[in-house]
Amino acid sequence: MKKNELILLGVLFFVDILSKYLLEHFILLGTSIQLIPNFFYLTTVHNTGAAWGILNGRMEFFFVVTLVVVALIGVMLFDEKTKKPLLRTSLVMILAGTLGNFYDRLVFGYVRDFLDFYIFGYNYPVFNFADCFLVIGFFLLAYFILTSDEE
Repeated sequence: MKKNELILLGVLFFVDILSKYLLEHFILLGTSIQLIPNFFYLTTVHNTGAAWGILNGRMEFFFVVTLVVVALIGVMLFDEKTKKPLLRTSLVMILAGTLGNFYDRLVFGYVRDFLDFYIFGYNYPVFNFADCFLVIGFFLLAYFILTSDEE
C-alpha cells in the first residue's frame, strides 16, 4: 500500500469516527435536527443491521463479511500488479468505509448513523460517512470496470 493511500485511508477513517463521536455526544439518541427543511436532518440512531434494517442483529455475519472484504482489498492493494490509480482509490474508499462501520460494530455492537434525507417525501435510511465512502468507492470501482480496456 502506498503512503498516499495509507494517508487517505487514515483521513477517511478519522472523519467517520470523529463525526460519529461528535454527533453522539452533542445530539441525544433518536433526536433529529433539521438542517434543510423537508430534505436534510441530523438524526442519531443505532443500527444493528444494514440499510433498511436488513440482517438486523446479525453481527457474526457482518464480522465475517468484513474480514473477507478487508483481506481481499488488502491483497489487491499490496499486489504490485494493481497499478491503476482509480482502482486503487476505489479500493481505499471501500476499505475505509468497511473499517469505519466495523469499528462501531466491534466496539459498540451497532453502527452509529446520523445523515437523514427526505427525498420526494421518502425518508431514506439514516447513514454515516463510512456508508458514503463505501458507496462512492463502489461507484468508482464500477466505473473503472466498465471503462477499463484491460481483461
